[in-house]
Amino acid sequence: QVQLVESGGGLVQAGGSLRLSCAASGSISSINVMGWYRQAPGKQRELVATITTSGVTNYADSVKGRFAISRDNGKNTVYLQMNSLKFDDTAVYYCNFRVLGWGPGYWGQGTQVTVSV
Repeated sequence: QVQLVESGGGLVQAGGSLRLSCAASGSISSINVMGWYRQAPGKQRELVATITTSGVTNYADSVKGRFAISRDNGKNTVYLQMNSLKFDDTAVYYCNFRVLGWGPGYWGQGTQVTVSV
């Protein structure tokens, strides 16, 4: 089992920044993909960014150039730096740890990000 705890969400004005953190504990030795997803009201959960244990990153087109995903292997933590936030970035952000090809993996409880105009 893997436990994920997100933090760092909040209310920010458009154009501002936030940094999300996801701390993992438990059996994470086999995990090789870590990522952030988000779900806005009335919409499906969507990919924001992922990073592999080798450092390869992938971003949704809507956040490229504004968001940056990173990891600290020593702290078993993944970060999402969000800059130039827009109203449309408002959502609950979820952390995900998984083994590539082995199903949906593990999810955190989510952290709310609200961007005001």
